[in-house]
Order: sequence, then C-alpha cells, then structure tokens
Amino acid sequence: MAKIKKKHTEGASRTYTTRNRALKKLQVSLQDFRRLCILKGIYPVEPRSRKQANRGSTKLTTFYYSRDIQLLLSEPLIEKFRAHKVFLRKLQHALGKDDLTRARSMDTNRPTYTLNHLVVERYPAFADALRDLDDGLCMMFLFATMPIIKGELVTGDIVNECRRLSTEFMHYVIHTRALRKVFLSIKGIYYQAEVQGQPITWIVPYQFSQRVPTDVDFKVMATFLQFYRTLMGF
Repeated sequence: MAKIKKKHTEGASRTYTTRNRALKKLQVSLQDFRRLCILKGIYPVEPRSRKQANRGSTKLTTFYYSRDIQLLLSEPLIEKFRAHKVFLRKLQHALGKDDLTRARSMDTNRPTYTLNHLVVERYPAFADALRDLDDGLCMMFLFATMPIIKGELVTGDIVNECRRLSTEFMHYVIHTRALRKVFLSIKGIYYQAEVQGQPITWIVPYQFSQRVPTDVDFKVMATFLQFYRTLMGF
C-alpha cells in the first residue's frame, strides 16, 4: 500500500517559508530576524505562486527560501543576541534599584561578538569580496561625513572608524595608482578604481554640512554598516 503524502510537504510550500513561520522556528524577535538576514545576506524572494507557497492562503506576506532559514538555525549569533538581551534586562534591573556599582561592573563586562566568521563565510575568495565592495564603500564614505547624533546609532566611535577606514582605502588607491575614472554629479563625486582586476565604483559626498533626515531607519543602516566595517577591516 502506497504511503499517504502529507499536505504541504512538497513543491512550493516546502521550498518557501513565510516570515512568521521563520520567526516561530528560530524563536527570535522580528528585529533580530532582520539583523540576522542582513548580516547573513539573506533576502526575501518572490515565488511563482504565492498561494501555493503560503499553503493555500492568499494573505499578503513575505517569503524566504526554507533552506536559508534552516541555515540560520545553526548561526551562533542567535545565542549572542539572546545573551545581549539578558544583559540589558539585568542592567535595567540594577539601574532601577539604583545599584550603580553593579551597573558599572556589568557595563564593563558587556557581552560582545564579532562578524569575522560571516565575512569568511560569505566571501570565500578575496575576489568575491572585491566584487561586493561597492555598497560598503558608499556607506563607509557616507557615515564618515555624518554628524554625531546624541541618543542615536551614529556615535562618535562609528564616525571616526568610518573616517579611518575610508582614508586608508583612499591611500591604498593612491599608492597602487588604481584610480581609473572620476565623475562629478549632484549627489557627490563618483570614483572608479581597479583592484586586482576588479572594478570598484563608489561615491563620496561633498564636504557640506549634512542634514540628518528623520524618515530614515538608522537601525537598518547601522546593521549594514556593522558588517561593512568588519569587511573593510579585513
């Protein structure tokens, strides 16, 4: 007797998964899920049939490849994010009780993590990293000219590090004579250099006073910048 197949175990419903199912499977918040997807390079996809992928439902939702979500299950950053949340709760508890000595001690031993393993995972070869360096350089030069915003994610340490990394890259381009093209536009100055046979194009904003827009989600940009800072530091 043939084995009865269960519904939604083959086809599009198995290839794709919704964001809500991914959150339930990973046991993370929506904010942490977005950070994980940005850092791991996982992006939403559009299935051919949204109804089949959503198990017969026509509700609007976001889809991801099921294999990508399966890879996130073994990502060590999930435990780091959870440990950071526990640390924040303990720190708020200490501050609520006005235990400043304990709060200072906890802040000194704040849990940290690095993204070095993600850079090696996403770019096995140096040429792969060079091909994906355009966006990282554009964001690095943008934040190098940003004013420091108190209470926001644009801190002085981040701005100074972006300035250092962008300056070091420009010195490398000058030293190796890799610059090929320069173009002036309204947005800024476009540069194109050739590094180990790979063309790299980026834009540098003009040195004017920057007005920080209020309709920009700096949390998303800060997550991208966190990865690009690690990439540029290699």
